[in-house]
Amino acid sequence: MASSSSSSYSSNYLRLLSLTKLLTSHVNQGRHHESLSLFQHIHSSLSHCLDPFIFPLALKSCSFLHCPQLGSSIHALTIKYSFIKNPFVACGLVDLYGKCLSIDSARQLFDETPVRNVVVWNSMISLYAHSKDMQSALKLFDKMSFPPNASTFNTIINGFLEMEDGFVGAVTIYRKMQEMNVEPTLITLLALLRACVGISALRLIKEIHGYLLKNDIDPQSHLRSGLVEAYGRCGCLDEACLVFESMKQKDVVSWSSLISAFALHGQAKLALETFEKMEKAKVRPDDITFLAVLKACSHAGLADEARMYFSKMNDKYGVVPNSDHYACLVDVLSRCGRLYEAYDILNRMSMKVTAKAWGALLGACRTYGEVGLAEIAGKALLEIEPNNPANYVILTRIYASNGRYEKAEKLRKEMEVRGVMVSPGSSWVV
Repeated sequence: MASSSSSSYSSNYLRLLSLTKLLTSHVNQGRHHESLSLFQHIHSSLSHCLDPFIFPLALKSCSFLHCPQLGSSIHALTIKYSFIKNPFVACGLVDLYGKCLSIDSARQLFDETPVRNVVVWNSMISLYAHSKDMQSALKLFDKMSFPPNASTFNTIINGFLEMEDGFVGAVTIYRKMQEMNVEPTLITLLALLRACVGISALRLIKEIHGYLLKNDIDPQSHLRSGLVEAYGRCGCLDEACLVFESMKQKDVVSWSSLISAFALHGQAKLALETFEKMEKAKVRPDDITFLAVLKACSHAGLADEARMYFSKMNDKYGVVPNSDHYACLVDVLSRCGRLYEAYDILNRMSMKVTAKAWGALLGACRTYGEVGLAEIAGKALLEIEPNNPANYVILTRIYASNGRYEKAEKLRKEMEVRGVMVSPGSSWVV
């Protein structure tokens, strides 16, 4: 009898193991509806031999599908089976409550969790970081009862990067990471490069570069592509080229980063030559590549070349232009005085024209003294950005420089009525 019972348990355990593997596959592949259906099947058929490992998987699917009621039912089951003390179950519950109910409810559950490992702490810190409450994230970080790991620091660094002027905060946390002798991961270094670009921290870029060479932690070249972009944005084109040439496998990201670096610093010839080399290397350009190419044309005033690349983008490579591509094309045509050609592009756009595109046309209208198009562009901008003082100032100056003082005064009064303030450095003297 005992042997029969043991055999039955063993059979059920093997069946549970097999279903748990399938459940894991569903979750990892994003099949969350199938995951929850399978979880309910496991619970109803194997409730007497459940283990805690299936619960974090089900909770993850609940979070993704935003099912707080089902999540609460699973929470009740974890209490029933005494799995609430399992830190991975607790982590899943904290994440669920934070994403589906509120940060406060997640914090209450976190505070009541009897066993908290570093994963549970990271889960709560991550919720604060994603909600951009970095003050609460740092307070909880300081209270950690476990040494923080790389994931802890990565969460906080990326949280700072999602905030305005958060670059310095990201670098400060990285320095703390070094003080605590926590080794950075690829995620850490990629995030740091974003911060370096934001504050032009060339010394830190070189520090990351040295770390890369010393530890050889980036065989996929993601970090090297990031270094090309970072060096390029800081104006160190020679260093950007050296890193690029050192790459064994040059993908579309690395090529685009180098083209963008040349374009940003007015090296249009080098940018376009690099694009030609990219084509010869049989690397297919994407929308970011063409944006860099169009910016290079814009900075150099290469209007005909910009039109050619704009056509090639869709006709040869099937890349559908977005609003940024149109804005670049309008900008280069406008800079070259081809205002009505630029206006025709705006009229034929298949999407809503952005303030950036209208702004390029308006600025060129001022340069070339084109009042008629300036009025059209100005009116469009005042609808899109009614509180942007720059649009009023430019249009008013166009009116004034062409002797239309009444219209200039009328626009100035309209600005006063709307309560739009002129930024420091602008002037109404005409």
